[in-house]
This record gives sequence, C-alpha cells and structure tokens, in this order.
Amino acid sequence: MSIQQDNRFQAIISHAKEYGFVFQSSEIYDGLSAVYDYGPYGSELKKNIRDYWWKSMTQMHDNIVGIDAAIFMHPTTWKASGHVDNFSDPMIDNKDSKKRYRVDHLIEAKADQLREKGAESEADALIAQMDQLLAAEDFAGLKQLMTDQKIVCSVSGTANWTDIRQFNLMFSTQLGSVAEDADTIYLRPETAQGIFVNFLNVQKTARMKIPFGIAQTGKAFRNEIVARQFIFRMREFEQMEMQFFVRPGTQMEWYNYWKQERLNWHKSLGIPAEKYRYHDHVKLAHYADAALDIEYEFPFGFKEVEGIHSRTDFDLKSHQEYSKKKQQYFDADVDPSTGKPYGNYIPYVVETSIGLDRMFLLVMSHAYDEETLTKEDGSTDSRVVMRIPAKIAPNKLAILPLMKKDGLPEIAKELLEECKPHFKCFYEEKDAIGKRYRRQDAIGTPFCVTIDHQTKEDGTVTIRHRDSMMQERVAMKEVRRIVTEAL
Repeated sequence: MSIQQDNRFQAIISHAKEYGFVFQSSEIYDGLSAVYDYGPYGSELKKNIRDYWWKSMTQMHDNIVGIDAAIFMHPTTWKASGHVDNFSDPMIDNKDSKKRYRVDHLIEAKADQLREKGAESEADALIAQMDQLLAAEDFAGLKQLMTDQKIVCSVSGTANWTDIRQFNLMFSTQLGSVAEDADTIYLRPETAQGIFVNFLNVQKTARMKIPFGIAQTGKAFRNEIVARQFIFRMREFEQMEMQFFVRPGTQMEWYNYWKQERLNWHKSLGIPAEKYRYHDHVKLAHYADAALDIEYEFPFGFKEVEGIHSRTDFDLKSHQEYSKKKQQYFDADVDPSTGKPYGNYIPYVVETSIGLDRMFLLVMSHAYDEETLTKEDGSTDSRVVMRIPAKIAPNKLAILPLMKKDGLPEIAKELLEECKPHFKCFYEEKDAIGKRYRRQDAIGTPFCVTIDHQTKEDGTVTIRHRDSMMQERVAMKEVRRIVTEAL
C-alpha cells in the first residue's frame, strides 16, 4: 500500500469504530485477534447486504431455494469433502521474530511492491511462478523463490526462515457431555457442504427440476494463522453461497452465466465497473474444472470478494461414496442425440461464494469520502460522508425536529410513526441541526427531514439529500413516497 492508501484504510477502520459499525471483539479484555463484533449501524448494514443477496437469489430466480443448515455436521462430511486431508495453507516462520506467515501472502506483498514501482510484468511473472509452485506443492522451490526475491520478515527485517510446512485450518471441538468419551467434530470452514448433504432432501421436498440452485448464508470458521487487513480475513466470518446443480456437460455454459450474473449484482449497487476485475485461477482446487475470483480494488489493492467455481460432480460423488447413499437425479427430459431420457446421473455443480464481511468492507471502502466544502463567504469546511447505496443504508431516513419545543417533536413523531413500518428511521432532537446533519452523513443516512415552525403553518418539511446536500421543501405527506421510490 502507498502511504495515501494506508491512511485512507486506517481512516475507514477508525470511522467504523467511532460510528458504531465494527468493534474489536472482547475489547475490554484487549481484544481477540481477527474476531470482530458489528455495532448498531454495522449490524444493520450487514443485514441489509445479506437480505439484498438473499432476495436476488431466492426471490428473483424461480429455480433457486434456500436452506439454513447446522454449523455442526457429522465429521465424515469433512473427510468426504477433502477438508481433513487438503484444507491447509503453506506457512513459514521467521526464526528471529518468531512470527508465522502464509507463504503466498509474503510473495503477493512482494508483487504489490513491484507494481508500485511500475514493474507490472515482473509482478505478474512472480505471481504466475508462485501459482505453479503451489500447484506442484514444491515447498523447496517456494522457499528458493522467497530467497531470490529477498523477501524478509517485516518485524525482524531478516530472511532467517524455517522450512515451509502445511497447517490445517479447521477448528476442532468435542461433541458429548464427557470429554473423554466425546467425538471430535469440526466447526464448518464453509457453508457449501450443508447444501450438498441436503441435495436430495431439497430436490424432493421443493420439487426442483435441474437446473436448480440451493442458497445459504451463515457463519464459517477458519484458523487463519495470519489474519490481516481488518475484517477482510477473519477467523469467524459469514458466507453467502449458492450451489447450482446442472446436467453434466452444461457446466461451462452455467459457469459463464453466473460469472456475468454475479458481476451484474455487484454493479447493481451503483459501484463503478472499473473497480472490479476477474481473476482466473491458475491453480485449481481439487474439485474444480474452472474457477475465477471477482476482485474489487480495496485501498490495499485488488482482492477477492467472490468466487465462481465449476465444482464438477466431486462433492455429490464423494458424499455418495462415504455415506453409501445414492446422490443421483433422474432426468426425464429427452436427450436429442439419442431420443431417450437423460436418466440417472450425479449432477455437476457451479458455485457462487461471496464473503459477507468482505462485501461489508467493500461497501465501506467505496462509501467513505472526506469532502471539503466551500461556504458562501469563501471559507472552507469539511465533512466525512458515507455514500452507502440507499437500498442497503443502515438508516433510510432521519427525522429531526428543529427545536425540542413548540409542538415540533410531536409533529416529527407523527411522521416517524407513519414511516417506520416501511423502512428504518432514526429520530433525534439533540444538538444544532448542522451537527445532526453531519452525524447522519457519517452514518450514511441518505435522507434527513427537518420539522420547523413552517411545518405547523403549511404542512411542509425540509428534506435534505445526503450526497448533494441539496435541500428542498416538500409536503410532509410526500416524504414516505419520496424515500420509498429512492429505495
């Protein structure tokens, strides 16, 4: 990161705490690393993002339904999925600082430094070489690459590294009342497996016909050795995943469909297309025949927000093998090449997987703006404004009586009672109106309505628009309609 980018990112982190978006977990006990709590406005924003995704998947697509699977699952689930044997990261320790790092993070940071110096092609070549070595699990080659690139520990400044080792990322716990008799189970590292083990339950009960999808949101847990960049990489996080079951041989058609469909969803929030890019995977997961990331340009560079993966039939086939229960679908549609029904087969799967916490950080990063204002007398002022898209903003409308007397609060509360069943409202009567406007700007409230003495005379109010700060006089009875249409 450049100094300017780092300053902006630190400002976003400070703003998130100061205005009740995100707090460090267990802060009064000095916090818990890479675990965060969402405050009053953060929890609302997070819920609104989740609801917007859920509606776009299950309401706007007539062939996608939702489930809510348990966090605890039978331990064989994770053997079948490959997580017990394959869910690990190559890690390296610095002998001087005693700090542990993910190898790919160290090399990616070096590539970022090269890009900042204008050496784009050299950075791309470095990442490509890293991907090849990771794919081959050539740890000696990776360590040599670090030596060649003169990669050092940011704490000790030395390159006194250990050998590279793999670390499994799953949290384990015990299920049972007596620890000695308990079975080891895992906190799920992803929500996808809860969908796969319920494939037939959902297909039969919801009477779904291929192609169809199953969506789920929920918590997942990964023992990230190196967690960094605020809520971008956490040990307890939330995913929004959809598994789309398709006829074998059609997976690439649907892969390309969801690649574009998901990018369209991001752009529907009003975030510029140039802030996004696709990144095709060179190293594919053991279950995939195609994969890409949708990356967003955070203050710390382009990073993954959502993954689109063609998972083939790996998951259902593996669960069929381990459970000894058939995971097949009977397709009565006629194959035009044979004139006969497609019959029984294990479906292929195209996955869309987005991190809710990362999407939250994306929205915060895009929305945060420090603005210098010029007054009529030529003097300047400043404000911090969160330009959060109105449809997902924590509060949609702030209702502000100009004074705490003369019947103005009573009129304001009438408007509050009318609007709050339809969208989230905020009421405040403390401090000067200018200060209250600034607080709502910092929270991201798209509209403020001021009730003043003229309201008592003609039933009009002043409505203020967050982004432009434009104020206009409208009939109080029109406020609900104006806000609703903007949402």
